[in-house]
Amino acid sequence: MSKVAIVTGGGRGIGRGCAHELARQGLDIVLVDLIEEDLARTRTEIEAMGRTGRIDVLVNNAGRSNDRGILEIDEEAFDRTIAINLKGAFNWTHAVAPHMMERQTGRIVMMSSLNAYSGGVTSAVSKFSYTAAKAGLLGMTRALAKELAPHVLVNAVCPGVIETERGNAMIHARKDELVAGIALGRTGTPADVAQAVAFLALSEPCFVTGQDIVVDGMQWIA
Repeated sequence: MSKVAIVTGGGRGIGRGCAHELARQGLDIVLVDLIEEDLARTRTEIEAMGRTGRIDVLVNNAGRSNDRGILEIDEEAFDRTIAINLKGAFNWTHAVAPHMMERQTGRIVMMSSLNAYSGGVTSAVSKFSYTAAKAGLLGMTRALAKELAPHVLVNAVCPGVIETERGNAMIHARKDELVAGIALGRTGTPADVAQAVAFLALSEPCFVTGQDIVVDGMQWIA
């Protein structure tokens, strides 16, 4: 029986890249996304689809940035940023963890961000609410890794500057400046992030839990 992975925010960008890579590795994919047209497009691109009564991998990828600084943001917008990026991961993990613990196996991958370390990948815009949420995911990752051990492995991935549909306008406007700060001399792609997710989701045996992998082409040293 094929393994099953849930990918939240799987309609486009990094989530779409993760869904493609995990499907290429032979998993059945359950996609979750609020944007119906993106979800439909990705669904048609992946042959192995459907839920088979088991959940082996959860990729908590769904997220949304917010560029308003502390002097501009209101409480409602802050709460929404936290809800989408942090509480959403809680809701999915809360729903899936009992199933994984009952089966005594499972992998959970949180999609954090380089912002959790740097306070903002670039200095052009404020990222404080987004950073707070993504840093919260790292704390959640470590706590869950201890709580769900030894059966469920919980790790995180922290992407740097990744070219996606949502971020391309900002990246392309400052691409030379951004690339100059990246040792590998290019911006990242969803496929780059997906490789790290696939490693954490599928490697056997795996002695890694409660950790995060930075995928930034060497832009930041923690």
